[in-house]
Amino acid sequence: MAFLPSWACVIVGCFFASLAEASNFSDLYPPLWEESPGQFADYSVENGKYIINPWNYLERMGIYKILLNQTAGYFAKLAPENELNVLWGLPLQYGWQYSSGRLADPSQKTNCGYKPGGDLCVSVDSWWADMNYFLSALPFLAAVDSGIMGISSDQVVLLPPPKDQMEFCYDVSTCHSSFPETMSKWNAFYQYLQSPFCNFDNILKYLWAAHTSSLEDAVKKFEDRYEYYSKPEADFERSWYTTVEYLAALLFPTTLFIVHDFQKVLPPRILAATDVAPYISNFTDLQNTVLFGINILYDVNKYTDSAFLTAWKILMKTADTRALTLEVFEIILNMFN
Repeated sequence: MAFLPSWACVIVGCFFASLAEASNFSDLYPPLWEESPGQFADYSVENGKYIINPWNYLERMGIYKILLNQTAGYFAKLAPENELNVLWGLPLQYGWQYSSGRLADPSQKTNCGYKPGGDLCVSVDSWWADMNYFLSALPFLAAVDSGIMGISSDQVVLLPPPKDQMEFCYDVSTCHSSFPETMSKWNAFYQYLQSPFCNFDNILKYLWAAHTSSLEDAVKKFEDRYEYYSKPEADFERSWYTTVEYLAALLFPTTLFIVHDFQKVLPPRILAATDVAPYISNFTDLQNTVLFGINILYDVNKYTDSAFLTAWKILMKTADTRALTLEVFEIILNMFN
């Protein structure tokens, strides 16, 4: 697991050189990154507005690609190839959802997300796709609103899904009116990013505040999606949401190398009804252990009425504790390699 050698090294912009030498950057990018749109001109234009279909895998990935490109300059002083841009966690998670089949129609009533012909479709019935919408549309439109994208706030429109249109927002104005607190937090992130006095630790604080707010807006909206999944997968979805809260308190550094390696511990496919961690035969020992662990974490959090999470947040308030925790995680994960 290629965590950075120390928390101090993260803050000053170091990275794990041996990993960088061993890997081509293209090997670390999410699926179909190179094929995705990389500029606004790659999208269609109607009445002076860029029209983006976030229910197509490539077009939603393009949102992230433009976002990474447009914010690269703010991370140039930390690393030369934008690898320490903390926004990498968003497209990498989206790419894992795609490669593991989690963006497809879980009801299987349509071919959305399945071959032939529908594998680039992102299903509105997918819990993962709906949650991810709030981590793609909102940070993207907030970036447009902040001015760092180089276009005005009324120049971008996202297309709605074929159903449940009222659950989402589609432009800067409607996202501000529907989710004002979250849009404000994403705007605060971009404003801080542009500050000449910003530091890596505080960048992560602003990022995770906006990230968790996005998920809070979404999680109650899509509880009905759980019924489309096996019990193990639905349990994993609930557990994953809880796990993100723990990662946020840790200020987990969502850089290219770290998130790419971190995702190796996640389930590589949708869980079946017969899957019982840590005894899933075609999962690695590490994937089995992590899945079992985050399910336990969810149960502990549930039965302590979030008291354990509260204690964790208090514990993670100091940089030294966060650094030690990351180092312990690295040691444990390296035991499996």
